[in-house]
Amino acid sequence: MKRTDPRTLAVLFAALAVFPSQAAVLITQEEALVLAFPEAEVVRHTAYLDDAQLESARGKAGRGVEFPSAVVPYYIATKDGALRGVAYFDTHIVRSKAETVMVVIDPRGRIARIEVLAFDEPPEYLPRPAWLRQFDGEALTDQLALKRAIRPMTGGTLTAHAILRASRRILAFHTVIAPFEQQDAP
Repeated sequence: MKRTDPRTLAVLFAALAVFPSQAAVLITQEEALVLAFPEAEVVRHTAYLDDAQLESARGKAGRGVEFPSAVVPYYIATKDGALRGVAYFDTHIVRSKAETVMVVIDPRGRIARIEVLAFDEPPEYLPRPAWLRQFDGEALTDQLALKRAIRPMTGGTLTAHAILRASRRILAFHTVIAPFEQQDAP
């Protein structure tokens, strides 16, 4: 019989304590926005993409990235009159259950952070914060892919693919919506 590494067991038991029934909200949307933009003013906006914009987003995101809606809520953060970033929330299916992530885009159009808000899959498939930090600074390029800029996640391949697709979808939406340009417009 194969022995399990004690560190793996410690992580699993800690996860089980946090996720006793598997359906887990890790952090609320409001808490995530405060975490991403401390002391900033955050204002919710909604973009309604037309068919051409939606098709443009699909083309930018790449193959295999689905767009379930043309309605895109987003949150612009400012502090002392300066843009700090924009946050998008994406809920998608990993294997058979939902996951919600917040993707924050910085003023340069790059991912500033990804935060998992809810994760209904078994806790052993939950990505670790260090794995999510690989996305920091990434833009919507061919390098934003598994086995390129993003290392695969051992034991969580479906989670890795789901977060990668979400990040590409959000970056594509962001490019089409151009919220920072709209913020600067009179």
